[in-house]
Amino acid sequence: MRPDTDPAALRVLDLTDELALQGARLLVGIGADVVRTDPGTGLGPAARAHWHAGKRWVAVAGPAELDELAAGADIVLESGPAPGLRGLREDGSSRWPHAVHVVVTPFGLTGPRRDWIGDDLVLASAGGMTWLGGRPDGQPKPPPREQALQTAGAHAAIGALLAVVSGRPQLVEVSVQEAVAATLETAALAWIHAGRFPVRNAGVYEHVAHRIFEATDGYVAGGYSGSDRMWTGLLAWMAERGEAGDLLEERWQDAAFRWRQRAHVDALVQRFAARQPAAGLAAEARKRALPWAEVVPAAQLTDNPQLRDRDALVTITGEGLPDGGVEDVGFPWAALPRPVTLRALHQVAPADVRWDGPGPSLIRRGGERRPARALEGVRVLDLTWVLAGPYVTKQLGEHGADIVKIESRHRQDPTRFAPSMHLRPGSDPDDSGYFLNFNRNKRGVALNLRTEEGRRLLRGLVPHCDVVVENFSPGVLARWGMDHASLRELNPDVILVSMAGVGQTGPWRSAVTFADTLAAMSGLSSETGDPGGPPQGLTFGLGDMIAANSAVLATLDLLARGQGGHVDLSQLEAMAATMGPAALEPVLGADAPDPRTAAHPNRSPHAVPHGVYPAAGQDRWVAISVTDDEQWHALTRLAELPCAGGDLAARREREDEIDAALAGWTSGQNGHELAELLQAEGVAAAVVATGQDLVEADDHLAARGFYPVLDHPLTGPVRHEGIVARLAATPGALDRPAPLLGEHTHEVLCELLGLSDRQLAALAAEGVTA
Repeated sequence: MRPDTDPAALRVLDLTDELALQGARLLVGIGADVVRTDPGTGLGPAARAHWHAGKRWVAVAGPAELDELAAGADIVLESGPAPGLRGLREDGSSRWPHAVHVVVTPFGLTGPRRDWIGDDLVLASAGGMTWLGGRPDGQPKPPPREQALQTAGAHAAIGALLAVVSGRPQLVEVSVQEAVAATLETAALAWIHAGRFPVRNAGVYEHVAHRIFEATDGYVAGGYSGSDRMWTGLLAWMAERGEAGDLLEERWQDAAFRWRQRAHVDALVQRFAARQPAAGLAAEARKRALPWAEVVPAAQLTDNPQLRDRDALVTITGEGLPDGGVEDVGFPWAALPRPVTLRALHQVAPADVRWDGPGPSLIRRGGERRPARALEGVRVLDLTWVLAGPYVTKQLGEHGADIVKIESRHRQDPTRFAPSMHLRPGSDPDDSGYFLNFNRNKRGVALNLRTEEGRRLLRGLVPHCDVVVENFSPGVLARWGMDHASLRELNPDVILVSMAGVGQTGPWRSAVTFADTLAAMSGLSSETGDPGGPPQGLTFGLGDMIAANSAVLATLDLLARGQGGHVDLSQLEAMAATMGPAALEPVLGADAPDPRTAAHPNRSPHAVPHGVYPAAGQDRWVAISVTDDEQWHALTRLAELPCAGGDLAARREREDEIDAALAGWTSGQNGHELAELLQAEGVAAAVVATGQDLVEADDHLAARGFYPVLDHPLTGPVRHEGIVARLAATPGALDRPAPLLGEHTHEVLCELLGLSDRQLAALAAEGVTA
């Protein structure tokens, strides 16, 4: 167990509510000394243990004592509705200008909706995430376990460390709506590039052939997109079991034909899966290096052999917990030693906080450095593809890092080359809409890494880079002489970020994973079904972006410490860390809705009414959440509803009646106008936004400039998703469109390796720079 006060730890004052609990927890995971000013009231035992383990709390009598405590902090992390924030002056500046002050609000500190309120359901809806979940014939619904709020919390922690690396105390702003809107994969991009938007379909991916299939005793997630081997390997396995049907015919070898006939292929794959136990199918798939996984309940995470082998669990001890403590999901990286034992939240006297000395404050080490952007002067060698890795380097590039992206026609990134991921009809690999968004602010270098000369040049770039990010299968870099030990010989201070699906070690290290299989392994998929129904999965790569945020945070941690290291990021561990207190609930108990209401999606044990309700128009919805009696009374002044004077318990008894009456009232009204009306009365509400709504109909996002335009040489002016963490002193920026394939090869190889035009011409002739 780590001591209560680590003299080398960042000092964090935690003033968060539910909007940013995940941000404070992640800072605990990197070793910060986190102190709250309340005992975590309002949370059940499991939630309190999960969100606040590793923290202390101190009683604060008023503003003066709060200021005294804040005076010793490096970071103040605060969240809540904008009008009630304690740390902002009337002019919007921070009360604590000596520190990094991170503020998380529902809709940001500026714009027409700055004063709007919301919980996870309302903010997931406002940001576009709710629209993507659910059955076509049912209500839209957000991912389980408050993923909208957890995403915002992760960006808050990222924003805090960006400011620490910059060496400049400053205000950092995170809007939950924008954090969600930046985590939709193609939901808004499809509208930007093709004038359409994805629709909910019970978990069938739109652009890759992956979904959840029923097995004999449960469910599995998997599919056959990606490299050709994903298809040929599955087909050979199906043939061995006599389940291939007509798929052995030559016509099915054409990926485009398979995609057009996906319903037929899926039907045969379903028959194949239905005749096997889920755990057995998943185990065999790992042996065959195919992307399949059992859908497991989150409560079983502490039994996962991969997590146990990698010390990815944490034991929480302390008052009110069983002797020996309780096991919980841990933290999603293995760079610096991560905590494996934490003490539960406990009270200390103000004198015991010991933040009055000079300490190790990294903020105070900034000296004379005055970067325009937080990561100015940092260079990143980007060896990633698809989504998770590029999402990491995208964020680093937004904040000033020089991203050198290595590509090749000989290792084709599906987001550039696969027609199903181009989004824009008639586009080619150089103007794929998917690729453009996630690879802006990068320089593109073409190197054929199948050649020894290509790998030699790659190794030559390492001494010129501070960070190397890769998402190859474990062992690939070692075969190229580029494992961490080898990289340190080239650059002793290099940071290597490896993003394998389940990590570089452990019994499952060779598992091939996609976003849907990681969601299945982590327990997330098991909670996506309607109550009593089968799991539906997700239709976007949430897990990729969760893992990316974790990788960014770990990278920034090492940059802030000024040391190299190997970030062994497991995407499985990153996703498991977002399952909240699920692993603790079997031991400590869970808040659960009344069994009489459990058959309804979107209901909450903490709010009535709480759901999405029909609005005027085809498949239009508005999310409404009433969390206290004052909001309920405001709602009943607008609508004639049962139980008008009732408290939460009374409303719970009549929830079916309330929902029916509320749906009748909302169904004839414009969703946008209704949300405006409810918010004006203090009731949390938002339209369930589509990609079109976000890009074209959201005046608030437009006022905050969330979809900036970059001029691409082929597409011309095109909108991109914006930057989430807004740093006041060192703001990020979008200043370069995604590169054409190999666009900067000559520039980078001349600049960093000193190659001549003659040498570059010879490399091109030999196919090394193809």
